[in-house]
Amino acid sequence: MTTNGDSASPFGTPAVAARTGSTGGEDRPAAIGDDALPAALTSLRAAIGAARFPLVLPSAEPSGRTAAALADQLDDYLLPRLSRLDAPLLVVVGGSTGAGKSTLVNSLVQARVSAAGVLRPTTRSPVLVCNPADSPWFRRGELLPGLTRTNQPTDDPRSLHLVTAPALAPGLAFLDAPDIDSVVDANRALANQLLAAADLWLFVTTAARYADAVPWELLHGAQARGAVIALVLDRVPAEATDEVAAHLAEMLAEQNLGAAPLFVLPETWVDGQGLLPDRITAPLADWFARLAADADARAAVVRQTLGGALAALAPSVESLAVAADEQVTAADALDERVLAAYRAANRMVDQGLRDGRLLRGEVLARWQEFIGTSDFFRSLEARIGRLRDRLTATFSRRPAPAVELRDAIESQLTTLLRGVAAEAAEHAYTGWKAHPAGAALLTPGLAHHSADLPERAERLVRDWQRGVLELVRAEGGDRRFVARTAAYAVNATGLAVMIAVFASTAFIPTGLEVATGAGTTVAGQAVLQAIFGDQAVRTLATKAREDLLDRVRALLDTEAARYLERTDQARPAARHATALREAAAQVEAARARSGFATEDHSGAAA
Repeated sequence: MTTNGDSASPFGTPAVAARTGSTGGEDRPAAIGDDALPAALTSLRAAIGAARFPLVLPSAEPSGRTAAALADQLDDYLLPRLSRLDAPLLVVVGGSTGAGKSTLVNSLVQARVSAAGVLRPTTRSPVLVCNPADSPWFRRGELLPGLTRTNQPTDDPRSLHLVTAPALAPGLAFLDAPDIDSVVDANRALANQLLAAADLWLFVTTAARYADAVPWELLHGAQARGAVIALVLDRVPAEATDEVAAHLAEMLAEQNLGAAPLFVLPETWVDGQGLLPDRITAPLADWFARLAADADARAAVVRQTLGGALAALAPSVESLAVAADEQVTAADALDERVLAAYRAANRMVDQGLRDGRLLRGEVLARWQEFIGTSDFFRSLEARIGRLRDRLTATFSRRPAPAVELRDAIESQLTTLLRGVAAEAAEHAYTGWKAHPAGAALLTPGLAHHSADLPERAERLVRDWQRGVLELVRAEGGDRRFVARTAAYAVNATGLAVMIAVFASTAFIPTGLEVATGAGTTVAGQAVLQAIFGDQAVRTLATKAREDLLDRVRALLDTEAARYLERTDQARPAARHATALREAAAQVEAARARSGFATEDHSGAAA
């Protein structure tokens, strides 16, 4: 509907009924039949408040904004409005910078209640003007509870300046909101919050700004939730009135907003109080006066906007649930990349114990030194059956080589552990860096193993070596084992068991081929076969190997925990998505019973 001064239609006409879905109050709910809908909305508010989107994903930031907007709408509008369906109708006046919103509000209530001027932004904090009889409702703070009520003008954007105007009819209030395209971020956010708390949105634009993108984005948002909308095209040059009004009406029709009332105000002067001439504002003032006087029309507006807002909750909440699922999925994916890296590290240690690589180099040299000289090896070729007797004498005479062998084992194992830990850290770091959520959680230190890992690895090996000796002592309680190994010192047997752990696949180290001299190799193999062929030693080696791998797993788990602790701290609970969906379903069920389900998502009559 378009008017330039004499054809404004009140609610109840076919044009407006198309927007409100009603021509009267006969089919509107006078009140909610039970407490199911408010209770369901309260549960939904709690679920939205608990939802978190901490991991950096494409859906995280938009979902955070959606959650904040939904929480604000529930707190600011839905819950308080449901508690008082007959409360005064709130008209939020919004628009672009310099559109003349404050001047228009002042003119409609015939008082200078909102600052107007050339400095931008002029409206820094919202101003709500109502009839004195309606003041208690707005002062109690049920509507827009997050804004502090004040009787004085203020620059605080979190304050709501309440003003009474006797010229404004009871049952209707105007709220002058900050500019929707303000250069101040807080003002833009507040403008959106206030518009979501409106029963009716009055959008004010100008002949020069009506095609701007920002107002149309908000109009689409209002349309999506079925809100009642009226538009004012302000400051239109007389010679361009028909052309501009026709173009705007065409744009509205193309966007399915053709039923929204459109008022065209010509370019004019303001009086000494900063008010527009009565003849200019009369069509709009009369339209609002008739709305204020018609309880059924006001109820139709409430039903339209409230029903549309309730219907729009389900898809918005589902988008939050999907985003919450994505958060959990991403956290699981990050954890799996870490776990895979450290599983590989454990496999590398296991393989290192199986393939004999740990018997190369220093350990092999110290082992050969420990069990004898080359003359000893050569003498064994003809007298292998006397092996244990010779070993008994050798072990008892050579304490220094035993220490050197133990140290070599410790050094070789520690080197292996440091290497696999460093490689696992690098792989985990690379895996996270390739994931947007992981990259945001990384710190440079995670690219390497912990600073104290070498010390902990050394301690692990020493503890394991002591554990092997304890194992040998414990197994000594077996009389048959004692009988077979009575000639062995515990330390010597323990070292033999450690060597057996390093050659646990075939009990013959694959690294022996690097020994010099064929005779040494053959004799060395014969020694190992004689020792490791003993079932008792084989059993001890198996237990010692399992113990070592358990200790290594614990060490690497501690390393992996540096990553996993970060996802644990950021990971939202998996129940959030379920809670959101369940709460939304409860709202839908309660809405169906409440009488508000007769409106479709766009607000047209179903």
